[in-house]
Amino acid sequence: MLDDRDTLAHRLYPYARSVDQDAKGTAHYPAVVIGGGPVGMAVALDLAQQGIETLVLDDHEGVGEGSRAICFAKRTLEICGRLGCGDAMVDKGIVWNLGKVFHGEDKVFEFNLLPEGGHRRPAFINLQQPYFEKFLVERIRQVQEQGVPIQIRGKNRVESIATQDDGARIEVLTPDGPYHITADWVLACDGAGSPTRKALGLGFEGTVFKDSFLIADVRMKADFPVERRFWFEPPFRGAGDSALLHKQPDDIWRIDFQIGWDVDRQQELQEDRIRARIDEMLPDTEYEIVWTSIYTFQCRRMASFRHGRVLFLGDSAHQVSPFGARGANGGVQDADNLAWKLRMVLKGDAPETLIDSYDAERCYATDENIRNSTRSTDFITPKSRISRIFRNAVLHLSREHDFARPFVNSGRLSMPCIYDGSPLNTADELAQGPDLARPGAPCPDAPFENGFLLDRLGTEFLLLGIGQEAVTVRGLRSLSIPDPTEEIRARYLGSAERALYLIRPDQHVAARWETAPPSRIMAALNRATGKDMV
Repeated sequence: MLDDRDTLAHRLYPYARSVDQDAKGTAHYPAVVIGGGPVGMAVALDLAQQGIETLVLDDHEGVGEGSRAICFAKRTLEICGRLGCGDAMVDKGIVWNLGKVFHGEDKVFEFNLLPEGGHRRPAFINLQQPYFEKFLVERIRQVQEQGVPIQIRGKNRVESIATQDDGARIEVLTPDGPYHITADWVLACDGAGSPTRKALGLGFEGTVFKDSFLIADVRMKADFPVERRFWFEPPFRGAGDSALLHKQPDDIWRIDFQIGWDVDRQQELQEDRIRARIDEMLPDTEYEIVWTSIYTFQCRRMASFRHGRVLFLGDSAHQVSPFGARGANGGVQDADNLAWKLRMVLKGDAPETLIDSYDAERCYATDENIRNSTRSTDFITPKSRISRIFRNAVLHLSREHDFARPFVNSGRLSMPCIYDGSPLNTADELAQGPDLARPGAPCPDAPFENGFLLDRLGTEFLLLGIGQEAVTVRGLRSLSIPDPTEEIRARYLGSAERALYLIRPDQHVAARWETAPPSRIMAALNRATGKDMV
């Protein structure tokens, strides 16, 4: 829940009768986004800022309540920086890089997620999801005033979708009654229960794990360090088999308790039961309970994220366990992957088959997230006596021995996917280049001139020359760094003396060479825009 002292009104987009409800004909939009959560707002803002008229339909009138997603990773913050709201999020959020893992009362080890310098964004911030949504909506309001073509309609619930080869017909229900619109593309960002997915008769594949976790957001003044603290077999009674503590803005702290599978959820959500658990964890501490919920680990996804002209993003397409912060972060990266492709298709700069690469790349990323989340879940919630013995042996060894620490899994924290094997990649031709910047990888940030490199990449394809002048190719932006800094050299050259990078609009590497003639660069560009997929 947002702090009552904050000036935010939850009804950021209160219902108002739209012109489409009184129009004689049926209004048409290139892109209609269903759902106004973080993923829906991110993809709508991205599309609109790239010149695509976009309509967001949400069945509420503003940001939700309860902290829900709170951990936003460096890559997500970089994307939001490109959208124009990253600074506001970091300024409000709780910045952290350090995590600590405990077994009982003993600290097993600690880790730093970003030990090196030279990055604009931190490894993570903690920020309640309503604030994350608020900053996206406020950015949308800013760009609306600048004439950017985007609308948000609250209390506009999608009742039905009729799909066809060239788009969809959408029936919308409002307090004033129904109306119809049509769209070239529909982007379903309507959450884990996705009415759109159900309306099309589509489902999930995967696993629901038999364990439950209680979330409690509490407001308190506490002198705990700003870090992620995770306990296996915590020493405080009533916490269950694991516990997690995070600080959020406004003196709010997130606490997770593992409470088991065969529990009465209604009973566990009673305030006296919740207070009994918190009192054991935080004795002699005054606090106010702000929000509570119970969730179950799930690792599931749709078989495909594209169904004709309907595309699924975020929780409507996939669900992962929350330990590791892969849900909202993965959803925002869905949006980042899709927006530039849809813009190119709608403007006639790429074939429609380019959209198939959204499905290929983000299904690949989701499978990676599911693998990591499943391994975390198996380690956090061992399903047999032998598994528990193994886990506790690893925790015991990790107190003194570095070799055992990589096996400790309290939730592998969100990292951006490297799209190895993507149909848009050109084979790597920079033999001595760093693995971190290979084709398919997101570009690593680094100090550049008076700012940072990612801020200079833009939203079009870019040819980046490092240690040399960039080759001039008609219609392709170029950026030259003839005298790279130490950080750029380490992150882009490795042992090579010079390099050329073809960078996609979502800041992922499409191709790289030591040097290349325009013909080879154009071949890589054609591949990266899906023209080889026709």
